[in-house]
Amino acid sequence: MLLELPILGQLSAIKSIVETHGISELIIAMPSAHGDVVRKVVRAGLDCGIPTLTVPSLPELISAKTNGTRLREVEIQDLLRREPVVTDLAAVAEMSTGETVLITGAGGSIGSELCRQIARLAPAKMVLLGHGENSIFDILHELRADFPDVAFAPAIADVRDRNRIAAIFARQKPHAVFHAAAHKHVPLMEENVIEAITNNVFGTLNVVDAALESHCKHFVFISTDKAVRPTSVMGATKRIAELIVQRAASKHDRNFVSVRFGNVLGSRGSVVPTFLRQIRTGGPVTVTHPEMQRYFMTIPEAVQLVLQAGALGAGGEVFLLDMGDPIRIVDIATDLIRLSGLTVGTDIEIKFSGMRPGEKLYEEMFFSAENVLTTDHPKVLRARNGILPEGVMRRIQALVNSAESEHPDEELRQLLRTRISVPGGRP
Repeated sequence: MLLELPILGQLSAIKSIVETHGISELIIAMPSAHGDVVRKVVRAGLDCGIPTLTVPSLPELISAKTNGTRLREVEIQDLLRREPVVTDLAAVAEMSTGETVLITGAGGSIGSELCRQIARLAPAKMVLLGHGENSIFDILHELRADFPDVAFAPAIADVRDRNRIAAIFARQKPHAVFHAAAHKHVPLMEENVIEAITNNVFGTLNVVDAALESHCKHFVFISTDKAVRPTSVMGATKRIAELIVQRAASKHDRNFVSVRFGNVLGSRGSVVPTFLRQIRTGGPVTVTHPEMQRYFMTIPEAVQLVLQAGALGAGGEVFLLDMGDPIRIVDIATDLIRLSGLTVGTDIEIKFSGMRPGEKLYEEMFFSAENVLTTDHPKVLRARNGILPEGVMRRIQALVNSAESEHPDEELRQLLRTRISVPGGRP
């Protein structure tokens, strides 16, 4: 008995308990339960033909996306859940409380969640910088309603506009900057090399230089596991951006760092919304390769660790987030189909479409040559990349000049391969 209620059995007995007692609904009242446990309950419910609901998880409560009491359907995030992230809020607050904080890409998936979590730390002002006015309008409207005591300043600007970025920084003088603006889709950037270089490389250079000029104390660049031994244009441009941040930190003795993580569940264009759209239209669900694996995090979880890494930085590091074990993409597709109440092969087919240009079967979080160390936070690792390549900024500027002059894509790819030295890997 527990609180005068009978305990009928263990998880392994769910099916027999459901059949014996005529149960019509399962409720998971364990918001921090590991994904393995959630999967067992959900699959038992599916086998019995009854729905499974859950109370909100800790990241949802942190993100204020629910009132904390309403039950909801189980989602793919619940099946992949890990131990809750514990954030040292005092260390993070030092970067933002009572200060001006600027976020680039503020209307994007990561940028908007950065805005939500930083706003809870009571900054004096938040500057929301983004190129798309609609996404900035949406997050600005949300934040002003939820945080009336925080001043918000929208800045519609393209990070490639060097003069505009410099003017915004000179006027706002941010104490901390989170640089999330980027082109991120691997296949699209393979066909738009100029965009990848000018946005991801030149844009980062502009934001870093503006931050240096305005005496910004903290700078956190959002990077990716695709920057490790990059096989794609997008990955190579992100790796070069890491080098720009590292050089600024070492040359100017500033607390400028990069944070590298993998795929984020639910972000725009990610596999989950793509698969759900395919399921709604009757399939097939397309997976590139049966053995394709990726590291995954929820958006709130990733942002908590980005903030924590920013607080841990001394300057020049690349921080790596512990994202647990990689997950097969086909397993995510299978779980989503089942959560939709459908059967793989009968109701919805899974079709393997072949790997796309620039893709890898497996992603890595660090170069074998990187010196990877632990930090005070169990979910954050630190990598120091050693001495920067000779003349790296001269070669980066030459690459940017070629892209701005609209040199052919293949010529730009060759420049990425031969003129930009990426320690420990190959662009």
